[in-house]
Amino acid sequence: MIQYDEKTGVFHLRNEQMSYVLQVVRGRYLMHRYWGRPLRAFRDSRPFQQIDRAFSPQPAAYENERTFSLDVLPQEYPSYGHTDYRIPAYEVRLKDGTTTTELFYKSYEIQQGKPALPGLPASYAEDNEAETLLIHLEDSKGKLAVCLSYTIFAGTNVIARSTKIENSGTEALELLNAASFALDLPDHDYDRINLWGGHASERNMERVPLMHGIEESASRRGASSHQTSPFLALLRRDAGETQGDVYGFALVWSGEFSLKTEVEQFGTTRVVGGINPFEFRWHLEPGESFQTPEALLVYSPEGLNGMSQSFHEVVRHHIVRGKYRDVVRPILVNNWEATYFDFDDAKMDNLAACAKDLGIELLVLDDGWFGKREDDNSSLGDWVVNTGKLKEGLQGVAESAHKRGLKFGLWFEPEMVSVDSDLYRAHPDWGLKAPSYPVSFGRHQLVLDLSRADVRDYIVDSVCKILDTAPIDYVKWDFNRHLTDAFSAKLPPERQGEVRTRFVLGLYDVLERITQSHPDVLFESCSGGGGRFDAGMLYYMPQTWTSDDTDAICRFSIQSGTSLVFPPITMGAHVSVTPNHQVGRVTPMQTRAFAAMMGCYGYEMDITRMSEEEKAEVRSHIALYKKIRPTMQLGRFYRLLTPFSGTGNETAWEFVSRDGQEIVLIYFKTLATPATELRTLKLEQLDAAAEYEVTSYSPARGLSHDGAGNRSLSLEGKSFYGDELMYSGIEVPKIDTDFAAYMWVFERK
Repeated sequence: MIQYDEKTGVFHLRNEQMSYVLQVVRGRYLMHRYWGRPLRAFRDSRPFQQIDRAFSPQPAAYENERTFSLDVLPQEYPSYGHTDYRIPAYEVRLKDGTTTTELFYKSYEIQQGKPALPGLPASYAEDNEAETLLIHLEDSKGKLAVCLSYTIFAGTNVIARSTKIENSGTEALELLNAASFALDLPDHDYDRINLWGGHASERNMERVPLMHGIEESASRRGASSHQTSPFLALLRRDAGETQGDVYGFALVWSGEFSLKTEVEQFGTTRVVGGINPFEFRWHLEPGESFQTPEALLVYSPEGLNGMSQSFHEVVRHHIVRGKYRDVVRPILVNNWEATYFDFDDAKMDNLAACAKDLGIELLVLDDGWFGKREDDNSSLGDWVVNTGKLKEGLQGVAESAHKRGLKFGLWFEPEMVSVDSDLYRAHPDWGLKAPSYPVSFGRHQLVLDLSRADVRDYIVDSVCKILDTAPIDYVKWDFNRHLTDAFSAKLPPERQGEVRTRFVLGLYDVLERITQSHPDVLFESCSGGGGRFDAGMLYYMPQTWTSDDTDAICRFSIQSGTSLVFPPITMGAHVSVTPNHQVGRVTPMQTRAFAAMMGCYGYEMDITRMSEEEKAEVRSHIALYKKIRPTMQLGRFYRLLTPFSGTGNETAWEFVSRDGQEIVLIYFKTLATPATELRTLKLEQLDAAAEYEVTSYSPARGLSHDGAGNRSLSLEGKSFYGDELMYSGIEVPKIDTDFAAYMWVFERK
């Protein structure tokens, strides 16, 4: 998979899906040559042209060679201050104040498999699943040693990159910037896709032409955030969902990040990504090193869906770990929108009884079970059961659920501390806060200083004590405010620039210890919904609550945007009451259910208040979902229509089981329109010669016409060859109602 030609200095990383080529030039510089469709061999059909460019100076060794400048060389990890004016991959400040360094190629290693990154989440692989190239660079004056890591996986077009920077000199230095990767592309004929949003409106897709100059998608919030996502895609102008070249970049990191593109004067494009360098500082004594987070780089010649398939594959099989990696997730009911803080043993038992009757498998107790927590203003950090609410404690409510055949889950927010808490009164220095300045609050709470070992030990001990004293099967781990006043009372002044990064590294230490000591617990990450939906968190917790917005119509865009990088099995998606608590919208139960079936299915409502008719419908939805759940959660996912294209009025998703035997097709139309066009759906990735029978058909409800067209177009019981379903397609019956949802289930004969 990885070849090196000593004569030409070319490294060729190749599998059946792609090639990635880099080259050592002049024995010193690491140059990017190619990334795209697989090549049998790289023989330099497009040599790099050395041209005398005005205002592009030469390195000292090439003073008289005006055609050679780092300012135009396509590099793999460019330095700062030494003839290259573009975005650097790293920056350091030496003891004398110098910020100019230069890295030269030293050596390489090729390893089977994928080495771990100590203290960091990262992709993993067996020896026969991947190969890794390590390229060692060194500063010309012996101040730095840099190791670039490239892993190529068998069977998927993903490159995992990361960087380790070591102080190899004799004096301390300050690392000001340390990107995980850099990449120079030979032109700029691309559109750029970012995922933007806010709380309850996460991961909206924005596609814009790539512009000259520097563009950045970034977070300065201490977390990957609701507002931005650690993902970037560059795609050819003619690329769409199923065709065209796409380059995708996603960070395995849960903290502040930056993904930059720069189109420079000669039309080339540089992409640089990693920890956000804004206010980042890392003090390195001689011999100390800094390891960057990993970046996942995907090339797809088959559009955005092809890119998503690759990301889904690497996340499902090389990021998510543990018992729940390859198994379907339970259907749950969360008591939050049912009771909020107002619950007791009787209410939880009543909820459990109703859940069992409906076919639900997991009962989750959300916020309010600890300390004196009656609202969101107190008690975070005091992980002691409130026996005023739960007379029998967690043991009682958990055993009540278990006796009914349900699993039991619990909510935590361990990274926070309320000012009104015993923990804060005992340890006011444990919260992040700037000295001599007023403290800034969010929900009357502060963020705990996870850079401190004593704080991390307290969190681990407190959470594990709860998990060890009650039979808990599931944990929802929340994070409800971002970092401010990021100052640690424990660190010296020269290391205060490390606090935001050390917070995330501390979180990873906590999560590793808790999840590995409780391998049978299903953990779900949450941050006010989807405020920390990233591959770093999925390494420890195999699913994430996608958004606090449970409205089905809003979820079309939230879940479609999330699916650009993450597979449905990682997305928590629940049915909630109408009018919806976030937007007040009234939608049919079927539409809410079909939208939630895209992910880890559940209910976020008071199921005890439903009518008998509603309960009957819920039972039918749960029974249907249990039949198709392996396909929905473990199969391949395709976006046929998205709310980001056209009028945004239609969404269609296709799920194909891993063995290709079952296909689930779901179609939504948000608003009915007069003189409406008829919609044909063309399925993806079927066997053209195989026959597929429509075994189940769920039409939209509430149609105002007589439904004759609905019956004639149901297709139930009919069989079609795959080529007809892909190239001719099926027609959606005419819709005369808002918020309509259809589902077809196909079985391969």
